[in-house]
Amino acid sequence: MPFLSLIVIALMIVALIDIITRDDSQVRHMPKFVWLLLVILLPFIGAVLWFAIGREYPEGGIRVSRDRASRPARTDAPPAPPAAPADTRSTEEQIADLDREIEEWRLREEIAKRKKERGEED
Repeated sequence: MPFLSLIVIALMIVALIDIITRDDSQVRHMPKFVWLLLVILLPFIGAVLWFAIGREYPEGGIRVSRDRASRPARTDAPPAPPAAPADTRSTEEQIADLDREIEEWRLREEIAKRKKERGEED
């Protein structure tokens, strides 16, 4: 039984620290002050509710930092693919750029063809 009490107290302390250190924009459903009161008055339920619905998590979920210096690097893991570049142009701008590129290649072919007809070399 004392072990369970220690777990509840530890969970309450972690939740209180997380509530206090979290920015107001990352708190959901109730103000920070109300979350603090809930966790203090109902330690187990308040802490569980805080971690379940009260805080914002990053897009990728909870990140756990690990010390990579203590572990050897994996050699069998494939390298991560490079991130795709973000194209901020509209569809019309992309089509216009493609049209210009096609025209440029057409003109280059025409210039090369005329040089070949005249017997000139690059």
